[in-house]
Amino acid sequence: MNDSKDASLHVVVVGAGIVGVATAEWLRRDGHKVTLVDERPPGEGTSYGNAGILARGAVIPVPTPGILTKAPGMLLRKDGPLFLRWGYLPRLLPWLIQYLRSARRDRVETIASALAHLLTDTVDQHLALARGTPAERWICTDDYLYLYRSQADFDRDAFGWQLRGAHGVTIEPMQRAALEDLDPHLGPRYQFAVRMQQHGHIKDPGRYVKDLSDWFTAQGGHFLQHRVEDIRPAESGVQIVCQGTTLDADRVVLASGVWTGELAKKIGHKTGIEAERGYHVEFVDAAPMPVLPYMLADRKLVLTPMDGRLRAAGLVEFGGVDAAPDKAPIRLLKAAARDTYPSLTFSECLEWMGSRPSTSDSLPLLGASPAHKTVYFACGHQHIGLTAGPKSGRIIADLIAGRTSNRDLSAFAVDRFD
Repeated sequence: MNDSKDASLHVVVVGAGIVGVATAEWLRRDGHKVTLVDERPPGEGTSYGNAGILARGAVIPVPTPGILTKAPGMLLRKDGPLFLRWGYLPRLLPWLIQYLRSARRDRVETIASALAHLLTDTVDQHLALARGTPAERWICTDDYLYLYRSQADFDRDAFGWQLRGAHGVTIEPMQRAALEDLDPHLGPRYQFAVRMQQHGHIKDPGRYVKDLSDWFTAQGGHFLQHRVEDIRPAESGVQIVCQGTTLDADRVVLASGVWTGELAKKIGHKTGIEAERGYHVEFVDAAPMPVLPYMLADRKLVLTPMDGRLRAAGLVEFGGVDAAPDKAPIRLLKAAARDTYPSLTFSECLEWMGSRPSTSDSLPLLGASPAHKTVYFACGHQHIGLTAGPKSGRIIADLIAGRTSNRDLSAFAVDRFD
């Protein structure tokens, strides 16, 4: 195996979502031989179904001060954003306790500072990755609106907005009259909004990742549609055992979302990842359409104008990766779209459910295994996988190349859950 940082390496990237594809492409551009492996085609997992937002302001984790008092009400509300499969609770509980402990004010501030390093330049990172490729057509640079039912509701979120402001997010408050000027079709539910500048969205996340992957393979990268069953690190290389074949590589990058945990266990690591299930509903040929992506602050879901359709996406459900989709989140997404646009029409309605890889401290794992220098991790991105994918991939490529930087990656340490 080739152990030189200066020479071309054979790197296997496990996982063909946005994080894995971005990592593979940055590594290919560095001159390495790169093999991307996933049991599904690129862009057909969680990266397919997200809300599509390049959310540079998404530095606030889900657990924030006060969540312990709010969560029971969210679970009991029919229109709440939080769902739980109660039979899954015993298995979830150890992770959930750690998750809720991270809601302390000082801890949220620390998490936000770490996330800001990944998110602040997200639009530039996506443009750098996609420029000159067919994927570039899917990137929209625009603003992002948080819609509130009242200014009082916005005021109750003051902690989060102050923290975003501390990390460079600028906002423009908008009263109802300004909202009507921007979007005359908006229903009466929302009377106040804040507009965040320097954001963006992807008009078709699944196609975006597929186009990036197609470019990667057209330029000399390799894709294998296999399930990875084991990894066997050695001093100077690593074996990746797939169904039907074994790959010998110099380095491996584990970027397979919620499924990374099983591979990590084989080499003695815990990822702290739980499946945080999310849903989307797409209204094909929808009218009217939002002029910008909207976050519905009361329901914690997003309405995004996609290519030929309106996507309502978000919510949180804890129930593991194997349970069938629930109809309650789907009903809520449909109701939210109707409440936002009472005159909504469409030709077809499509439904989807996927699993976000969420760590108990809301931070991804990024970097090399301290125990196995040939194994790298890029996983656990919770709600920010699309937003942080290109930057995360660039960080891994820099580490493998041995490029020095002043980045402090200690918050993303691979062994922090061990």
